[in-house]
Amino acid sequence: MSTTFHPLSDADRGAMVAAREFMQSMPSMTMTPDARPFYDEMIRQMPQAEGIQYTAGELGGVPGWWCRLDGAPDHSVLLYLHGGGYVLGSAEAYRNTAGQFAANAGVHAFALEYRLAPEHHFPCAVDDVIAAYDALVAQGFTRIAIAGDSAGGGLTLALLAAVNDRAVRPVAAVAVSPWTDMTASGDSMHTRSEVDPMLDREKMTSTAALYLDGADPFDPKASPLFASLDGLAPVLIHVGDDEVLLDDSVRYADTMASVNGNVELHVWEGMIHVFTASIAMLEAAREAMSGIGEFLATRLLKD
Repeated sequence: MSTTFHPLSDADRGAMVAAREFMQSMPSMTMTPDARPFYDEMIRQMPQAEGIQYTAGELGGVPGWWCRLDGAPDHSVLLYLHGGGYVLGSAEAYRNTAGQFAANAGVHAFALEYRLAPEHHFPCAVDDVIAAYDALVAQGFTRIAIAGDSAGGGLTLALLAAVNDRAVRPVAAVAVSPWTDMTASGDSMHTRSEVDPMLDREKMTSTAALYLDGADPFDPKASPLFASLDGLAPVLIHVGDDEVLLDDSVRYADTMASVNGNVELHVWEGMIHVFTASIAMLEAAREAMSGIGEFLATRLLKD
């Protein structure tokens, strides 16, 4: 396993102080359906990437948004799975995020509108992403990567394992601050509780219960940490050192490395959950996004 620890830059140190002060001044956001409009408006602040055209579409009966890059190859594609704890988020709000991934990798992307809880419980989201993946294969894409953040990062890794037996397997996966363990058993749930301004163990367990609706949290399609990780495509993980989900990334990477898996883990000092969303403010976010693009391009832009 390749693990890289990125120190906090002087510029980002000041930016993070300001960001934390702002978040402390705001009311805590609940992970419930009534928070969807506010959450989507926040996510829409991601700048639009140059050269991306957005069109509504569907894959396997699941709606979403195509993020098409001028001059991108026709045989490669990125499937993007948004965050929001399986309760919040939408493909429309995340299309600029997916577009940034697409532009940095040099490929087209599709941001998927998978079904959300509590209206649709586990495994509906998993069923949707599998259907979308199979639809991409049916459309003739031969090099497919998967990427996502937070819950979408966990869903990315769950999908990676779920379709590993397909004739066309994913060539790579990228997970940003992935939620890989719905049992909330990582030590960072406690050791990072004082420095994470966004999430805590109580919020994660209550959100998991809303999504699982009594299903087993150890099910590998819910918690990919417990999946068979042998023989999977290369995985790149970026995570902040100041988030309660830190160990969800570290333990996944350790487990994948233990079965000789190809996994890269990047831990960013002073960064919080899904810091990559702040490319307009943080050097770390821009550096991480550039590295993500290189990782994906290396695997997607082959013939």
